[in-house]
Amino acid sequence: MQLAKELDVSDYIIAPDPGAARLTRAVEGVDQNGEISQISVVEERPLTIFLNSQEIVTAMTIGDYPEYLALGFLRNQGMLLTDDQITQVDYDDDLETVIVRTARETSYEDKLKKKTRTSGCAVGTVFGDMMEGLEDVRLPQVQVRTSWLYDLAAKINRTPSLYLEAGAIHGTVLCHEDRPLVYMEDVGRHNAVDKIAGWMLSEGETAEDKILYTTGRLTSEMVIKTAMMGIPVLASRSGFTAWGVEIAREVGLTLIGRMRGQRFVCLSGEDRLMRDVDPASVAVEDKKHRRKSAQQ
Repeated sequence: MQLAKELDVSDYIIAPDPGAARLTRAVEGVDQNGEISQISVVEERPLTIFLNSQEIVTAMTIGDYPEYLALGFLRNQGMLLTDDQITQVDYDDDLETVIVRTARETSYEDKLKKKTRTSGCAVGTVFGDMMEGLEDVRLPQVQVRTSWLYDLAAKINRTPSLYLEAGAIHGTVLCHEDRPLVYMEDVGRHNAVDKIAGWMLSEGETAEDKILYTTGRLTSEMVIKTAMMGIPVLASRSGFTAWGVEIAREVGLTLIGRMRGQRFVCLSGEDRLMRDVDPASVAVEDKKHRRKSAQQ
């Protein structure tokens, strides 16, 4: 049995909008048969993030939800503290700049001197010690029903998205049990998860009962960001890195990867899985999604 082609996105709080202006561009080329072919390709544009008067970073992004991206990036870098009062967030489309203002005076000159280029697409950047603040993180030990994982994968894989429309992009979805809530996309998985973090910060959303789903690899960066956000479960249709698995085990993060159709692998937190569905009863993955995944 194959899945339906698309899913009604009305249950999402934020869903992808593959038809939004400025996110893609039609480009003409020649296919393997020498015939003219026109496809949609994802746009990239710079976004410079300021914290008060200090320029922090310029990120390459698709350009949607710039305020959430800025807030999430600063929060995940430890530059916005949990008790910070955010007084204003200003986005200038012409200057491609976001300025986040806080009541607290900030200066991160020393932190900005230490820069790590991560393995993320579009070259992610982490400032300071990547493990800073992680030593005190111990995530809540929540049970995860395997039926939730299968339902989430089926719903997310059928959701109309830039990932299915144009490829060359990653998606990250904040979920509660078997319901996807907020679906963000970007050229780098680090940007997509930062948008989620920014939305959670802006809306005051709790993390301890959430699942984070990503189409990208489960690297150390993704595990660290998820743990620092306080989310206890991270799942992906892609694979793992050894350091990502090691960190997940240290902080008690349930880590699940290679979620394809009836299959998945859990490398951290297996004791928290509640196997409440027979994998043989799960529908096979949609062919269109498998074909698009092979192009990534």
